Amino acid sequence: MHVLDASAFIRDYALDGPTASVPAVREELTDESRLRFDAREGAGMAVHVPGPGSLDRVRSTARTTGDHGELSAADERVLAAALELEATVVSDDYAVQNVATSLGLGVEGIERGEITEQRNWLFQCTGCGRTYDDDPGRCPVCGADATRKSP
Repeated sequence: MHVLDASAFIRDYALDGPTASVPAVREELTDESRLRFDAREGAGMAVHVPGPGSLDRVRSTARTTGDHGELSAADERVLAAALELEATVVSDDYAVQNVATSLGLGVEGIERGEITEQRNWLFQCTGCGRTYDDDPGRCPVCGADATRKSP
């Protein structure tokens, strides 16, 4: 089973075997890519709505990896659906692949391929340089913005 994110429909990525996606992905799509979603659904692609427990697990893992602010609501739902369906995530999005890998899910890239290393991002204050495991938004010490950085 493969769970498809928006890039699979945008790139018209073909797969053999069972596939699924989530309603939020369809909402992100426009024009031809939305028609591709509808055609795949008509041809048997499952449209899955993940439960709140799986979404909470995805969000918790994304906070741990530092990808929480990078994931859209649709990305979170794709990952949660893959958890519930024990499926491989199909995406070109690095943050989606990074969180999927942390969750123990398989990943399949479309044009970029799969990620080669998993990262747990840090956040660094642009003012004083302090680093944080979680995104503080603004540094609690000096008040400057914190930005995501690779450790």
